[in-house]
Amino acid sequence: MPPELTPGVADQLGPGVLRLLAPNAGMMTGPGTNTYLIGDREVAVLDPGPASSLHIDTIQQVAPGPIRWILVTHTHPDHSPAAAKLAAATGAQLLGQPPPAGRTQDKTFIPDRVLQDGDVLETDEFRLLAVHTPGHASNHICYRHAAHRWLFTGDHIMSGSTVVIDPPDGDMGHYLTSLRRLKDLDLAALAPGHGSLIENPGEVVDWLIAHRLKREAKVLLRLKAHGGLSVRELTPFVYDEVDEKLYHLAERSLLAHLLKLETDGRARIIDEQWSLVPEGGESTT
Repeated sequence: MPPELTPGVADQLGPGVLRLLAPNAGMMTGPGTNTYLIGDREVAVLDPGPASSLHIDTIQQVAPGPIRWILVTHTHPDHSPAAAKLAAATGAQLLGQPPPAGRTQDKTFIPDRVLQDGDVLETDEFRLLAVHTPGHASNHICYRHAAHRWLFTGDHIMSGSTVVIDPPDGDMGHYLTSLRRLKDLDLAALAPGHGSLIENPGEVVDWLIAHRLKREAKVLLRLKAHGGLSVRELTPFVYDEVDEKLYHLAERSLLAHLLKLETDGRARIIDEQWSLVPEGGESTT
């Protein structure tokens, strides 16, 4: 049986890898944010989570060795705000990409080392490969643990739920491209930012791609039948299986789908009304 997710309790997922759940359970975070501690003699903390003094103290208490590095997958408020405070307390180096524009970004995260796709953090104990995976966030990075063949996925992939793609920083086209990239990484498991370890990574990636394309097909089908619809008018048809209480979130991902179709030359918007662009180039109404 996999270890249960309990806030404040460090679970040993494998040699040199601990998982510590932050106390921030909620609708958007599930059981909470997973903080990972990698290494025994010298420790890298991945996604230290929200700026919770309790969680920051617990990270330091459970660390099996001195904390030398702090990495973040992206700068949303449930993943990176603890980084600056933890770095101040430990002297650790901050690694990741700086926050893009936007009110939901953590502006306190200022990396000492800006990571690009293909960059590596390597020690005597572990090797982490940075994989740039824009889509959920433009500065999103996953990290591949070479020995375990695990990918720490942040919010690129979550356990038990799909992720919201929220424009303008969220981009559905980029998200699908980033998902497809994972198929070439030789992965044994996914260690998500929320939820349990995922041990069938290939199946999950294939399902997520198919799910997004199925959603896109529903958008196209509805616009073909009824052109000239707003995002709000489209949502009940494209997300017909979703509780109305979640429509405000569904609308953001729906907009991401529509913007992708616009980029692909298949849809256009006029006065907040979306229509298909047929082969002749004139939108339907």
